[in-house]
Amino acid sequence: MKDLLLITPPFTQLNTPYPATAYIKGFLNTKNISSYQIDLGIDVILELFSKEGLQKVFDKKIDLQNTSENTQRIFALKEEYLKTIDQVIPFLQGKTPTLARQICSMNFLPEASRFNQLDDMEFAFGNMGLQDKAKHLATLYLEDISDYIVENIDPDFGFSRYAERLGKSANSFDELYSKLSGEQTFIDDFTLKILREKIETVQPKLVCFSVPFPGNLYSGFKCAQFIKKNYPHIKTAMGGGFPNTELREVKDQRVFEFFDFITLDDGEVPLELLYENVCHFKQSDEPQYKRTFLIENQEVVYKNNSKKHDYKQAEIGTPDYTDLKLDQYISVIEIANPMHSLWSDGRWNKLTMAHGCYWGKCTFCDISLDYIRIYEPISAKILVDRMENLIRTTGETGFHFVDEAAPPALMREVALEILRRNLVVTWWTNIRFEKSFTRDVCYLLKLSGCVAVSGGLEVASDRLLKLIDKGVSVEQVAKVTRNFTEAGIMVHAYLMYGYPTQTIQETVDSLEMVRQMFEMGILQSGFWHQFAMTAHSPVGISPDDFGVIPVKQEIQFANNDIDFKDKTGIDHNKFSFGLKKSLFNYMHGINFELPLQEWFDFKIPKTTIHPDYIHDCLLDDEQFNFKGNSKIIFLTKNVIAENRIKNKKKYPGSYTLLTFHLKTNIVKVEVEQEKAEWLMAILKENAIENNKKSTLQQLKTQFEESFEDFELFWFSKPIQQLKENGVILSL
Repeated sequence: MKDLLLITPPFTQLNTPYPATAYIKGFLNTKNISSYQIDLGIDVILELFSKEGLQKVFDKKIDLQNTSENTQRIFALKEEYLKTIDQVIPFLQGKTPTLARQICSMNFLPEASRFNQLDDMEFAFGNMGLQDKAKHLATLYLEDISDYIVENIDPDFGFSRYAERLGKSANSFDELYSKLSGEQTFIDDFTLKILREKIETVQPKLVCFSVPFPGNLYSGFKCAQFIKKNYPHIKTAMGGGFPNTELREVKDQRVFEFFDFITLDDGEVPLELLYENVCHFKQSDEPQYKRTFLIENQEVVYKNNSKKHDYKQAEIGTPDYTDLKLDQYISVIEIANPMHSLWSDGRWNKLTMAHGCYWGKCTFCDISLDYIRIYEPISAKILVDRMENLIRTTGETGFHFVDEAAPPALMREVALEILRRNLVVTWWTNIRFEKSFTRDVCYLLKLSGCVAVSGGLEVASDRLLKLIDKGVSVEQVAKVTRNFTEAGIMVHAYLMYGYPTQTIQETVDSLEMVRQMFEMGILQSGFWHQFAMTAHSPVGISPDDFGVIPVKQEIQFANNDIDFKDKTGIDHNKFSFGLKKSLFNYMHGINFELPLQEWFDFKIPKTTIHPDYIHDCLLDDEQFNFKGNSKIIFLTKNVIAENRIKNKKKYPGSYTLLTFHLKTNIVKVEVEQEKAEWLMAILKENAIENNKKSTLQQLKTQFEESFEDFELFWFSKPIQQLKENGVILSL
C-alpha cells in the first residue's frame, strides 16, 4: 500500500521510461512520502506484443475481402507472427543477442509491406553491424503488426503516441469527451486491465498522471475515468508537459469529471500540498494549493494560495527509477537518422543540468512559461553525485541530459568532475551553438563521455536568426559544429522553415548553407521542422510584430498551437518534401553536386550564397589566440622525462625529451632542460585532479620570473604538439 500512485499513460518511448515520475518519486523520497510508479505504455506494449496479445489481435473479426493486400498477407502469415513474437521482444530487450543471426538470415521473420523499403537499407545504413541490422529488421516486423492494428482494429494506435490528434490544439473538449463517452477501444482493454491490477496492489489515496504529450492525453483521461467509476474514493491529478503548455486557460467543467486537480509547472510543491490535502487534511484547516486547477461551487477555479516557495534544484533529490521495469524496455531502430537512433535505441538515465534556459530569448519558444523562464543550474558536484547514485540503482551508465539548452560552463565543470572521479559514462544533451564551445572544450567533453549534441541552427539565415533572437550567426554555428565534429562528437541540427516573413529566397539560401555544412562534414544529422506559432512565445503573444495574423478560437480546453496567416502569403508547406529529401541525401554523403532545383517540383530561385561560404568561415585558427583568462588543464600524468645532450651538428647544450603515453598514441617533444623542469612542475600543479587551475596569464607571470617571452614558448612547436594531442587544454 502506497499513498501516491504515479502513472505515465500510454505511450511515450519504447526504449527508456519518460523521466517525470522518476523525478517526482525522487522528490517524494526526500519528504518520506510513500509512492509507487508505473509506465503503463511499456506494460501495454509488452502484453500486446506477446503471443497471447497477438492472438487477441488475430481473433478480432475483420472483412478480409475488403481489406488491403497488406492486411491479407499479414493475416495469412499469422501463425508465423505468433511463432516469432516471443522471440523478437526478448531480442529487442537485449536478452537474446544470438538471435540476430537468425533475424538477419532473412528467412526467420514474416515480411509485409514495411520490408519493401529494404532495397534502400544498404544505402540508408551502410555496413551496419549485425545487431543493429537485426534491430532494424525486428522494428520493421513490429511496424507491420502495428499497421495491421491501425487498419483493422484501432486507428489511433501508435508506438509512441495514442489518439494524438485528439490532444493537438484541442481548443474544445467536445471531441475528446465524445471519444471518452464511447466504448472502450482495443488498446483500452489492455490498459485498463493492467491499471486495475496495479490499483488493487498499491491501493493509493491519490493517483497522479504525468501527461507530457498530446499522444498521452486520451489514455490519461481514460484511466482517470476508470478510476472515478470503479474507485470513487481515490483522488486523481494531472500534471506534466501537456497541461503546463496547453491547459493554462482550461474552463470546461467536464474535464473535472475525470481529474480532481490539474497542476502547472514544477510539480514538487503542488504535489506535496495535494498529498497534505488528500492524506492529512483537517477540517479546521484551509486547504493550501500551488498552481492548481479544481472545481469549486460548480466552477473551474485556479488556486495559488500557498506561500510555500518552490524548491531549489539542489533540494529535489535524485530521480528514482524504482518500480519501473528497466530491463524490459525495447530498443528499436526505425530510420537512418543517427540522432533519432539515440532517442529510440538503448536505455538512458534522464537528468537535467539546469532548470529553464539560460538564454531564454528565442522568439518561437515558450519563454514566458516558468519551465523555460526560470533559470537555475545545479552544481557540477551535486549533478555527478546524482549520476553515481543512478548508476548504482539502475546499473546503467548512459545519461541523456534533457535540458532546453545545457549551459556550456556547467557542461565543462561536469566533464571535469566526471574525469576527476574516473567515471566511465556515456552522455548527450541539447545545446546552443555558443562560441564558448572551443576545440579544447569540445575535446574535454568528449573525454568525459559526451557522444552527441543537438542544437538549433533553425533558419540558416543571419537576418532571420536575428529576428528569432537566437544569439548566433551561421558562421558561429559552422565553427562550433566543426569543433564538436573534430572532437568526435556527433552533431544534430534542428532546422526550421516557414518562419514569419521568411522569403522563398531565404529558404533556398538556408538549404544551401545546410548543404555546405554537410559537405564539409561538420554536421552529421539534422531534421527540418515547419514553424509553428505557440500561444506562449513572443510571436504568439505579439503576432503583429512578426507579420502574422492569428486565427482566433474560443478557448475552453487546450491552447498552445495557433493557426495563423503569414502576411507574405507564401505557402511554406510546398517546401517540406524537397527539404527533407535533400537532407536525407546529404546525411548519407551523396548528391551534394546536384543543383538545389533538383529537390523541388516547382521553380525556385538560384541561391545567392557563395559556394565556399562555409569553407571560408572555418579558415581562422583559434589555437594561436592568447586569452589570458583561459584556465589551463593538463590531462595526462603518463610522462617520462629524459635529459639528453644535443649532438655537435645542432646547437650545443642539453635538452629534455618528454614522452607522453596517450590512449591511442605516443607524443615525444624536445624542450630545453630548464623549461622542461618548469613544464613538469606546471603539469603537476594543474593536473585534472586539482580543483584550482591556473589561468594563462598566471602561467605567463610565473614563466617570466625565470625566462623571457612566454608567448614564444607557448606557441612553439613542442607545446603546439601537446595542445593538438589534447595534453594541454585551454578552457
